Amino acid sequence: MKRRTAREKALQALFQCDLGKMEPAEAIQNVIKTDKVDEFLELLVLGTMENQQEIDELLRNNLEKWTLERVAAVDRAILRLAVFEIKYKEDIPVNVTMNEALELAKNFSDEQSSRFINGVLSRVLTSLS
Repeated sequence: MKRRTAREKALQALFQCDLGKMEPAEAIQNVIKTDKVDEFLELLVLGTMENQQEIDELLRNNLEKWTLERVAAVDRAILRLAVFEIKYKEDIPVNVTMNEALELAKNFSDEQSSRFINGVLSRVLTSLS
C-alpha cells in the first residue's frame, strides 16, 4: 500500500474511532476489508490514538477562536494525524506531512478546511520549535 493510500485509510479509521467510538483495530479492519494490515497504516492509527491526549492538547493550544470539539470531525482527524506525524515521526519530513494533510483536506473536506488546517498546523510547528 502506498503511503498516501495508507494516510487516507488512516484518516477514515480515525474518523470512525472519533465519531463511532470504535476501537482502532476494528476501524482499521472496516477500512481495509482484508486480513493483511499495512504497517504504516497501523502505525498511523495506533500512534495517533495512543498519543491523542497530548496531540489534542497541542491542537487546543494552537486553535484560534475555535474549540477542538467544534472543529469538523474529518478536519479534526486530519489535524490529529498530521500532528502525530510531525511530533512523533521524525523520519517523515514536515513538508511531506503538511502537503499530505492539505491533500486529505482537499479530497475529504472542502477548500476552506485546507486553509484552516494549514494555519493550525503552521501554528503547531511554530510552537514545537
